[in-house]
Amino acid sequence: MAQDSMGDLPLEEFEIPAADEVEALRQERDELRDKFMRALADAENARKRAERDRREAEQYGGSRLARDMLSVHDNLKRALDAASEEHRAAAAALIEGVELTLRELSSTLAKHGVTAVSPAIGDIFDPQLHQAMFEAPVPGTTAGQIIQVMTEGFLLHDRLLRPAQVGVSSNTGG
Repeated sequence: MAQDSMGDLPLEEFEIPAADEVEALRQERDELRDKFMRALADAENARKRAERDRREAEQYGGSRLARDMLSVHDNLKRALDAASEEHRAAAAALIEGVELTLRELSSTLAKHGVTAVSPAIGDIFDPQLHQAMFEAPVPGTTAGQIIQVMTEGFLLHDRLLRPAQVGVSSNTGG
């Protein structure tokens, strides 16, 4: 009885698989390798997706609160805009307090990535940043020029939080 090089098993006990069995095993191996590679790719994609979701939640998670705070900002600006010189002289301390509050609110919003979109009269209307509230033919303007700014818009990092509300010229010529 012949023995293998290890000296412990007789060679007669080894059965050499047929060629079709070898091919079936290779196919199974290849299928398992393919499934394994797909599972690795899926796991990597899930990791990247979770990381992206985490970053977005960190960056944009406060967008509802920031959006709600914009009305406070608007009201403070309206209060200051409504104050005449007589009111400013009579209630200087109150006006200064409102101005300080508005500056603090603006600073806090900026610290968290909220920036104002402040179009000027004469700028070109940009539907990505502005919301047209009305159109009117105004002499000396061309179609698409901003003729009035009702409220500022705001961005949260690179996302529009609220568009600037503007009036737009409907003139077809200058």
